[in-house]
Amino acid sequence: MKHAWLSVFVLASNLVASETLRPPAVPLVACDPYFSVWSPADNLNDADTVHWTGKPHRLSSLVKIDGQSFRLMGAEPKEMPALKQTKVTVLPTRTIYEFEGAGVALTLTFLTPALPDDLEVLSWPVTYVTYESHGTDGKTHTVEVRFAASGELAVNDPAKQEVEWSQEKFGELSAWKVGSKEQPVLQKKGDDIRIDWGYLYVATDGSLAAEQGSVSWKLTTPGSCRAILAYDDLYSIRYMRKNLRPYWRRNGWEAADLLKAAARDYESLAKRCAAFDKELMADLTKAGGAKYATICALAYRQCFAAGKFVADANGQPISFCKENHSNGCIGTSDVFYPMAPQFLLFGPTLAKSFLVPFMNYAASERWKFPFAPHDLGQYPHANGQRYGGGERTEHNQMPVEESGNLLILMAAIAQMEGNANFAGLYWKQLEQWAEYLKAKGFDPENQLCTDDFAGHLAHNVNLSAKAICGLGAFGKLCAMRGDKAKAAEYAKLAKEFAARWVKEADDGDHYRLAFDKPGTWSQKYNIVWDRIFGLGLFPAEVSRKEMDYYRKIQNKYGVPLDNRSLYTKLDWILWTATLTQARADFEALVAPVFRFLNETPDRSPMTDWYFTDTAKKRGFTARPVVGGVFMQALYDKALWKKWADRERTHAANWAPIPSVPKFSVVIPTAREQAATWRYTTKPPGKGWFLPGFNDADWKQGQSGFGTPKTPGATVRTEWKSPEIWLRREIELPAGRTDNLMLLVHHDEDIEIHINGFRAARAKGYLTDYEPFEIDGPALASLKPGKNLIAVRCQQTGGGQYIDVGFVSVK
Repeated sequence: MKHAWLSVFVLASNLVASETLRPPAVPLVACDPYFSVWSPADNLNDADTVHWTGKPHRLSSLVKIDGQSFRLMGAEPKEMPALKQTKVTVLPTRTIYEFEGAGVALTLTFLTPALPDDLEVLSWPVTYVTYESHGTDGKTHTVEVRFAASGELAVNDPAKQEVEWSQEKFGELSAWKVGSKEQPVLQKKGDDIRIDWGYLYVATDGSLAAEQGSVSWKLTTPGSCRAILAYDDLYSIRYMRKNLRPYWRRNGWEAADLLKAAARDYESLAKRCAAFDKELMADLTKAGGAKYATICALAYRQCFAAGKFVADANGQPISFCKENHSNGCIGTSDVFYPMAPQFLLFGPTLAKSFLVPFMNYAASERWKFPFAPHDLGQYPHANGQRYGGGERTEHNQMPVEESGNLLILMAAIAQMEGNANFAGLYWKQLEQWAEYLKAKGFDPENQLCTDDFAGHLAHNVNLSAKAICGLGAFGKLCAMRGDKAKAAEYAKLAKEFAARWVKEADDGDHYRLAFDKPGTWSQKYNIVWDRIFGLGLFPAEVSRKEMDYYRKIQNKYGVPLDNRSLYTKLDWILWTATLTQARADFEALVAPVFRFLNETPDRSPMTDWYFTDTAKKRGFTARPVVGGVFMQALYDKALWKKWADRERTHAANWAPIPSVPKFSVVIPTAREQAATWRYTTKPPGKGWFLPGFNDADWKQGQSGFGTPKTPGATVRTEWKSPEIWLRREIELPAGRTDNLMLLVHHDEDIEIHINGFRAARAKGYLTDYEPFEIDGPALASLKPGKNLIAVRCQQTGGGQYIDVGFVSVK
């Protein structure tokens, strides 16, 4: 097929004055934490494409020009020559590759229509793969194009999970459809996890090739063609044990509706995306320079691809970010706090989308602490806090950090909207957290902050600055609600604290890491909100003195986070760079970050945690926190208003938090009482999970099994080997076989069998007991009387534990 619409892609080369960026990895498909495919190489045909976790998610493409074959995408077949790549450009909604050879110039574009003013389209799990060719020698050429997607995109473990392919027809579109055979919808949770439910579609109005997942076209120059990649995950998030549909499905849409709409709307979306990219890049270049705009374009794709928009029970949009490559938590406050500038810039609905589920949880009877929660669970299960002491204890919580985060973000939304109505929905919680910061915020106790990888720290000066800005933000909210007395009280308190801070944190030519540690220093990125909100808390001399110090001590690849290590955080540098609002200061701190992205040896999606002397990644990959690079745009009130005012959704009337099912114990876990299991730490041979297996030579031990101090564990039998196998016969009372679930605490990977049938399996670890659904055949096998439970657990590092019981759910 030939279309004039592809001419919009040539705009990429003259959008704005740009700096050449060699991304550590190039975003191709950038939709959500599961539908996320990257090229980890300079050239698209140098390496196979991967999921953000680094596991193979192969997309491939070949081209034949006048009968001569070339590789465009992927490393195979190695014996086939690669068409020369001349350029790659990453923009907010598009990645554009340019190739040339054999008398033809070929442009290959990946377009994910992440238009922030149109939440309907932003939520689409769709990426267009488009080709445009033209001759470079004045001759007409025959160009045959092949594109293929692997079934790897639809499973977590391709070596162990079988996929099923089929061909589908959607109007004029033909499509390959692939999904896992078992379809364990929303069963797995964790960090290094890929989706294994729902279906990938490779659609085109061209031809389906014979090879599964492949489509092909035959063109003459000039010519163009495209494929549509889409992923229908059926259900996206489990929120308080209720499975939620993706936002695009809220009105009953199925995959056919999505694909037809994607095909129908392509031309208009391509034009809208080109215009959006051009305008946003121009604004960002004006705000911070070409290097800054280029960083923002890469961050934009990554930030939106690390979260998911779903519909609540009222059809309203809520979103859940994933703490990629740290612990897989979902809806984490100290992750969406640095992420927030990208969401805030584009309007209230986006900003509220991640706050509503979090605040509803904080306001529920489940959250009993006087400070804000840390997270909502582990992706994609938002069933309650998982980090630290969870809902049980204050151990390893982040009370000042999270409370300050929420007060600040609520004030940011109020400033954007010109009223504090949204904050009013959760006023009881905000008042409580402000009182907590009033008592505990100025000189924080020995606790964690967002930079928890650095460990606990008492008297944290930067954390104190967050608390001070949080108190000032609460005073701003009070004033907007008409409470003049409370507004004056908190404004006065915040200013008094700030004056003390300036005096007590002073260390000569900079301010300290901790109040009681002279000779130390840290980035004071939390102060940004003072100027954005116009609170007037910290004198301008504070930012000037800090900035002069940062510029003096920064390394080749940026300013370290603090004096304790040479590592830094990319998001915080981009916040710190904004403090003086002097362009020379901003560019001086941004330039080393740009250099880092160009020179890091780690070919993975942008990390936010790296060493400033070597450009090597310290940890973290593909996290949404890079949305924080948009902080500079929030200082320009006219720019912020321009983009925020364009939103179309204007969400309101969100559904209350889903009611959590009630569980009653049927077979107790070790937490309630000990049970005797047979166990072995040596491979037991085939059939170890079957009822007739002879386990007479296995040892006997009391539940649970593991090592002391494993979080949430009740250890009675020590287990410290890499694997353990357990068997136990339980007796179910008559009338207690309906509505049964397993109650499991595992650290790490488990598989559970009931009466010889696999009942459940999971990767990763838990810090408490959680209910697991029982697979159909295993559930059907349960009967009153005796039943066999067999369990295998594997361990790789850290604590370890396994225990299993049964509960009935109502």
